[in-house]
Amino acid sequence: MAEPIVLLEGVAKHYPQAGGGTRSILEATTLAFPAGVRVGILGPNGTGKSTLLRLIAGSEEPDSGRVHRFGRVSFPLGFSGTFHPDLSGRENLLFLARVYGADPWAMVAEVMEFTELGPDIDAPVRQYSSGMAAKLAFGASLALDFDAYLVDEATEVGDARFRARSQAAFQEKLRGAALILVSHNSHTIRRLCECCAILHGGRLVPFPTVDEALAAYADLMGVADA
Repeated sequence: MAEPIVLLEGVAKHYPQAGGGTRSILEATTLAFPAGVRVGILGPNGTGKSTLLRLIAGSEEPDSGRVHRFGRVSFPLGFSGTFHPDLSGRENLLFLARVYGADPWAMVAEVMEFTELGPDIDAPVRQYSSGMAAKLAFGASLALDFDAYLVDEATEVGDARFRARSQAAFQEKLRGAALILVSHNSHTIRRLCECCAILHGGRLVPFPTVDEALAAYADLMGVADA
């Protein structure tokens, strides 16, 4: 059994609902994500998959329990909260480079070449479309080295050429690194992941294979397995 790169220890997270009561994202969950293993996260809309990524990244705190990280864990790719909205793309990249100990100007040059954002790199991030913000986050993650990458399906953006370049570059980054991927796309899950977990009703249930997880998810959703 591989050593964990991330360990959820009794983690609970709830949100208040407008009509009263709370919505459960996680209920006292303990689960290890192994180092070097690619894990997919499945779940219906609104179950809190993106919240789970933020908890793992440390950009959101659990109500109780602890999240242990045993290496460099990325920010959630596609999560616009990674960036300060009033700073430009360039300024955000310079800040991230300093936080992670990278060469700031080399990182900016690499991200600009990869994303082809052009003059928009100097525009405030609040003016970016969701696709532009996802490109910036994806490019930034490729310019840094992590032991575990957190990926939201929102990173599947851009035209066919950009997606092909992104997939090739990301596959190279994943050599020896762990992956925690949120996606509704069964083809993406099958292509990138070795095992899966399903998040539903406050429970995060792991499955040893992608096929078992997709079959269980199809039963949950009442549809044919893709």
